[in-house]
Amino acid sequence: MANKDYTIKQELVARFAKAMGHPARIAILQFLAKQDTCYFGDIHEELPIAKATVSQHLKELKEAGLIQGEVEAPKVRYCINRDNWQLARGLFGEFFDHPACKKEGCCE
Repeated sequence: MANKDYTIKQELVARFAKAMGHPARIAILQFLAKQDTCYFGDIHEELPIAKATVSQHLKELKEAGLIQGEVEAPKVRYCINRDNWQLARGLFGEFFDHPACKKEGCCE
């Protein structure tokens, strides 16, 4: 029987891709990538969605490891997780670096 386990790289690409699978999360990541750190209120002001929805998107990004948050009572400060950002960047680059088809005209 063949081993059907996914590689760690495949698992990571899938985890990062899932977390980035909503336009609001992409907007959050783009906003945070331009900042050193940012408070929840600043993020909420940038997006045309409810606070509860912003919180849910931040939770998904944090669980995937793309961002990190620090409690500075009564606020939470967020920033890009630089190590995982570089990891995701490399993994996606490696993933998309493969040609779509091995030979010319295979998908026509």
